[in-house]
Amino acid sequence: MTDLLYTEKDLVTSLKDYIRAEEDKLEQVKKWAEKLDVLSATATQDPEGFLGHPVNAFKLMKRLNTEWGELESLVLKDMSDGFISNLTIQRQYFPNDDDQTGAAKALMRLQDTYRLDTHTISSGELPGTNKDVAMSPMTVEDCFELGKIAYSDADYYHTELWMEQALKQLDGGEESSVDMVTILDYLSYSIYQQGELERALDYTKRLLKLDSAHQRANGNLKYFEYQLAKQNKVEAAEGQKEKETREREKREASDKKGRPADYLPERRKYEELCRGEGIKMTLRRQSRMFCRYSDNNRHPLYVLGPVKQEDEWDRPRIIRYHDILSNSEIEKVKELAKPRVSSKFNLQGKTGSGVAWLTAYEDPVVDKINQRIEDITGLNVKTAEELQVANYGVGGQYEPHFDFGRVNKAFLSILLGTGNRIATWLIYMSDVPSGGATVFTDVGAAVWPKKGSAVFWYNLFASGEGDYSTRHAACPVLVGNKWVSNKWMHERGQEFRRRCTLNESE
Repeated sequence: MTDLLYTEKDLVTSLKDYIRAEEDKLEQVKKWAEKLDVLSATATQDPEGFLGHPVNAFKLMKRLNTEWGELESLVLKDMSDGFISNLTIQRQYFPNDDDQTGAAKALMRLQDTYRLDTHTISSGELPGTNKDVAMSPMTVEDCFELGKIAYSDADYYHTELWMEQALKQLDGGEESSVDMVTILDYLSYSIYQQGELERALDYTKRLLKLDSAHQRANGNLKYFEYQLAKQNKVEAAEGQKEKETREREKREASDKKGRPADYLPERRKYEELCRGEGIKMTLRRQSRMFCRYSDNNRHPLYVLGPVKQEDEWDRPRIIRYHDILSNSEIEKVKELAKPRVSSKFNLQGKTGSGVAWLTAYEDPVVDKINQRIEDITGLNVKTAEELQVANYGVGGQYEPHFDFGRVNKAFLSILLGTGNRIATWLIYMSDVPSGGATVFTDVGAAVWPKKGSAVFWYNLFASGEGDYSTRHAACPVLVGNKWVSNKWMHERGQEFRRRCTLNESE
């Protein structure tokens, strides 16, 4: 994303060179370039901070995928070889329609997860936003684009929300290339699809006041009036008991109105935890949680310099280790990972994130980190997976999952040769201004990112059976960038470090 920002800045520079050659003929293009020049210059002063704001990221996607293409058509009227060739070369790195759609859905995911209204998102006044980071509010066109993307998925709930926001901004006097008739057309139909006949009829009438010849609206008007008259006739013929039943059904339908159900059965609980509305421990349980200095059974490295250890949760036991990585180590890991990190806005599971794998021989710092993990946990890392580095940008999340494999254990041993994932070590390499917690949906635990710290838990009981209470997820990043690295340790090599028991719950 940072590279895209600099790509856009380079394109603006190229465009300004072209304008100087034909300034009199291309006044419209010049205004466009000046607007983007100001934005790019400000944004590149703090690229990660700028792109950490989801609206900035969405607007960058939208500009590069849609608006620059429109500009290209305009420039081609008076050919400029220098600018066009630069744009053509850079276009191979541009986001595509899927990326822009993914960025839009990431915004809607943030809206739902953190219960944000459309005005809050459109204005950019998100919780945790750095006031020093440049932010341009969403335009009518931006809101309309979000509504259209929702509409294409038959998501009439979000269509209504974003078309209404576009309408409010138009009513507030904002100039736009999107006309009110088009917005009202989408809005009335999305409201009808959600069962609100009277409101759909009101918006249709408003549309026809602006365009009395609108063919679809005239047809809808007749249909809505017919359905409403039919409904009123049925209600008039009902007795008192039937009326009470119908009113109750209307209330229930209104309560159920909202975002469409999806594939994740624990969506509600997951999002509650992301908002910090999780289960609160009893005082008795809290009294058993401690902070301590740990030398890992008098390990030579930590006798004189023990690590700071904090209990985050009791069942499953989740431990946080503070000050595990220095700032210089974090920057080195990020430097190694960035060339390999790429992100796609997928719709399920892992979204808005990029991943890289680092081997111990690539750089001494990776080897040092691996050894540090072994020294602190007491587990053999020779059979562990390579260090995984992940970057979660706009709306980046990882939905509830288990780290351990749930297929036949013998099959896992044959397949991997190292057994199942016995434990997880997760390092937070950045602070996150808002969002981005690691939540354990079965037990209600929430662990919040803290730069330089690491959390550790066992995925398997000592018996080798999976601990299903370790089901966890990475909450969407609302504002900022979340960098993490993790190490998955496997069963092989731990035989004398964590002895097996016959008790499945130990």
